Amino acid sequence: MLAIRLPPEIESRLTALAARTGRTKTFYARQAILAHLEDLEDAYLAQAEYEAFRASGQKAIPGEDVERELGLAD
Repeated sequence: MLAIRLPPEIESRLTALAARTGRTKTFYARQAILAHLEDLEDAYLAQAEYEAFRASGQKAIPGEDVERELGLAD
């Protein structure tokens, strides 16, 4: 079970959408979560990896150097 509080404007929009379409607010909340959960997971994972890299003190390799090393440079 999940209970969420939404800003009044968003709650109103969700209520109106549900009324217009005959679907429940829960249906649309579920659809929104399913559509964006993977992106949110990726963003948080990327942020954690970036912070770990910064804390490691390692030096970054310029993209051009990586492309050249892999034979992808123009």
